[in-house]
Amino acid sequence: MKKQDTIGSVIYHFFFALTSGVMGAIVASWPLLFFFMAIEKTNETVGMSLFKVMGNYNQLMGYLLLPWHRQLKMADFPTSANAAAHFAEVKGLFQLTALVFLLCLALHFYFQQAKRKPYLGMSQVAALIFMVLPVVVLPFAIANFDDFFRTFHTLLFHNSNWLFDPNTDPIIDVLTEGFFSACFAVGGAVYELYFAQYLISRH
Repeated sequence: MKKQDTIGSVIYHFFFALTSGVMGAIVASWPLLFFFMAIEKTNETVGMSLFKVMGNYNQLMGYLLLPWHRQLKMADFPTSANAAAHFAEVKGLFQLTALVFLLCLALHFYFQQAKRKPYLGMSQVAALIFMVLPVVVLPFAIANFDDFFRTFHTLLFHNSNWLFDPNTDPIIDVLTEGFFSACFAVGGAVYELYFAQYLISRH
């Protein structure tokens, strides 16, 4: 890595890219869910219209993203105790991600306005290294997303509450593998594009 790649700037860029990817996936999840329900007809599995399911998804995401929403309640989907515990963990992770993203964004604007942008510089070599890192798991994710998804949850959560039973938590019938894989793809694309800008432009 070149001289401008200080420990602080490397940490900053990694977390800014990572949280940007997660936030991008979250934003994209609304149209992605609608799209996958439309083509997979999963809304019919739960006996609801597309828009009714989306209304419930709004309630779920409102709980996950907004700190003042203390209790998860979806109008048309029941939530088991295990699912509620899992969503509470996800809420904590989402809010931590949003906090780090906003902090990185604030630092970006501060250093830009203060004309101290070089303090957050990144060399093309460092950007390339960060871009290559996720590619290591790409073949595994493409070959068997279900196993990748299980491994991801096993590493992130220390319980099996994420294994939803459709009989008690029918929301899982609309949150399909295709939907989640598309969300991961969007998040990965945002992450890669973040570092790609340092390869095609001079900073």
